[in-house]
Amino acid sequence: MWSQPRLRQSNPCNPEETQLANSIQEQLLKAGLVDEKRVNKSKKAKQRKEKEQRHNKHKTLDESTQRAKQAMAREAERNRELNRKKNAEAQKKALAAQIRQLIEMNRQPQDEGEIAYNFNHAGKIRRVLVTEKMHGQLSRGQLAIVTLDEGYEIVPTGVAEKIRLRDESCLIVQNQKDSEDDSDDPYADFKVPDDLMW
Repeated sequence: MWSQPRLRQSNPCNPEETQLANSIQEQLLKAGLVDEKRVNKSKKAKQRKEKEQRHNKHKTLDESTQRAKQAMAREAERNRELNRKKNAEAQKKALAAQIRQLIEMNRQPQDEGEIAYNFNHAGKIRRVLVTEKMHGQLSRGQLAIVTLDEGYEIVPTGVAEKIRLRDESCLIVQNQKDSEDDSDDPYADFKVPDDLMW
């Protein structure tokens, strides 16, 4: 049984292949194996198919490009968030180092302390041993108590203020000086002695 030869689809990018396909179609037409309607129909179907392939290819490229852009945007956002966290952590460490340096450079020696100074921290009464002079300075707001490594240190009020600006939770005790005007006080001439203990 004799079958019709199959028309070979040509690649439009290869001109030799296009010429070969055209010549085969012409030969089949001359031999009377196909008629002109069939050849035209075949050409139109082929063109339509190529056009759809080009259109689908662009559509696929557009969709894949869009997905790639979305993936890149998600990755960039994730990287920004990681950088924010790293920067916040680095800033936190830098502030902790500054606080440590301020305390270590300005802490008052507590070796000679004999008097207990009591204060409240985290709902519990704590105590540090101080000298009589330091006790008075703490009471008048000239010294303050700050925390460092689960312990307590005594620093001047100016340093305590710098520490409070960096991390308020480190400042434990800072008594305020009385800022009221003492000009109307009838007892202004009578000073309270420093050695008065409560």
